[in-house]
Amino acid sequence: MKPEINSRREFIMKSALAGSGLFLSRKILAMGRRHDILADVKIGAITYSFRSMPGSVEQTLKYCVDSGIRAIELMGDAVEVYAGAPEWQKPPKETKRFFKKIRSEHRTAMQAWRESVGMEKFADLKAMYNRAGVSIYAFKPDALNPKNSDGEIDYAMRVARTLGAGSVTVELPKDPKHSKRLGDIALANNMYVGYHAHTQATDTAWDEALAQSPYNSMNLDCGHYIAAGGKNTKESLLALIAAKSDRITSMHLKDRTTPEHGAGNMPWGQGDTPIKEILQLMKRKGYTFPGTIELEYDIPEGSDAVKEVAKCLAYANSALA
Repeated sequence: MKPEINSRREFIMKSALAGSGLFLSRKILAMGRRHDILADVKIGAITYSFRSMPGSVEQTLKYCVDSGIRAIELMGDAVEVYAGAPEWQKPPKETKRFFKKIRSEHRTAMQAWRESVGMEKFADLKAMYNRAGVSIYAFKPDALNPKNSDGEIDYAMRVARTLGAGSVTVELPKDPKHSKRLGDIALANNMYVGYHAHTQATDTAWDEALAQSPYNSMNLDCGHYIAAGGKNTKESLLALIAAKSDRITSMHLKDRTTPEHGAGNMPWGQGDTPIKEILQLMKRKGYTFPGTIELEYDIPEGSDAVKEVAKCLAYANSALA
């Protein structure tokens, strides 16, 4: 790990913010805005929702504006291309051995770039989005995995801060050693790590990671939770949100059915995920974390991702009316 990472970590470790009280302190700072929060719930989207369409950062911004979205969880590939990262060019024909070689070379080049790049282009990107009225509340780069260096992880968190995001997001690690590692580097960067889970989600799936660091948090996916079935029910999901509200930094919203109904992705209002009840709970309790539209159901003929995200947003607004 780079010396400056260690020095920041040591400083913050000694500060009074470390510990579970940090989340409560953050909520206290938001109390001045509580009357606005109670009147509205922050709804955003994730870049993945527009995956069926061309995906530069400029195009994604236009999709947000056209669908009425004013906040986003921004995924990393297009962001890094915009900032000048070495591009991955898969050759049309290659042997498996050659593919592994060029892939390895690209990863090496990416690590070197991430550990040395300045933040100017990321600041430019934030300004571009802000001028259009879109804020970036979470950043999901492919730089937070066990194979990534500490320098790359530190880079990801510095980029998130430059973009104005309050958290980076990543899949919940299978190895708790990695969530401990991420939590330690997050502490040094004063940046939350939101862990996302699929159908392995249970009421206790995040407990070890949350106990490891006050900067480890939940990026709860409500649709995947319901599709997991078993002890996961509508009632238990609402109870989990209420119980862990001070450890959730963002939450994915999609409508999935239970395993008994096929565990499929459905247009909002046609599945088993209690989206209306979730949004009403967020409004009633004044939760400050955003709900993220993640479009996963099949896009109907004659429509597109922008139109369907707009429908999801309209459904959310109706639920909150």
